[in-house]
Amino acid sequence: MLVIGSKMINTPILSLHVGDQIAVTRQAIIDPEDLRIIAYTLDGPLLRDPEVGNILISDDVREISQGGMIIDSIDRLVNREDIIHLDEVMSLNFNLIGLKVVTQGGKKLGKIVDYTFDSQSFSIYQLIVQRPVFASINDPQLTINRSQIIEIDDFKVTIKHDKEEVKVKKKNEKTEPEEFKPDFVNPFRKPAYEQSDDESASTTSE
Repeated sequence: MLVIGSKMINTPILSLHVGDQIAVTRQAIIDPEDLRIIAYTLDGPLLRDPEVGNILISDDVREISQGGMIIDSIDRLVNREDIIHLDEVMSLNFNLIGLKVVTQGGKKLGKIVDYTFDSQSFSIYQLIVQRPVFASINDPQLTINRSQIIEIDDFKVTIKHDKEEVKVKKKNEKTEPEEFKPDFVNPFRKPAYEQSDDESASTTSE
């Protein structure tokens, strides 16, 4: 399913081993080379032990549920220096939010205020762009598919010039498809209420 990036900040991290929350997310670490969330920095009392990592690699997320991100155990968390590529990406201090979006011809479309990503691959799927005040009366926000992106640098994202490829984000547009169903038993998901045989018979007699 598609998930809105901002909704995953300050999100609980739930451990299957502990059966409870162990931390919350603080910042998404995005690799500008392929626009993928490779990890999240975390915070929480259990992470103050120097031997416990404070970064969650996105590949270790079992599921994103209504209660938060589910992982196997706190042992899956790492520190920055544990993984070379992670350290390299974090050294870039890349922040997608706030970057300007311009067309190939140099037209300014606005600034990135959010994004959506795929909950299984953690690849960013769409950029949500806030339009400038003078251009925001009819279309305050645009959603730009990753396929339209030509180049990314420290200050801006350049997209294809074809205006028809820029989709206007409607106010009530649905951005999330049906709920992803995991391949394991999720102890954090409450079971649906099932009607008993007695209740069923009572309902029938009425």
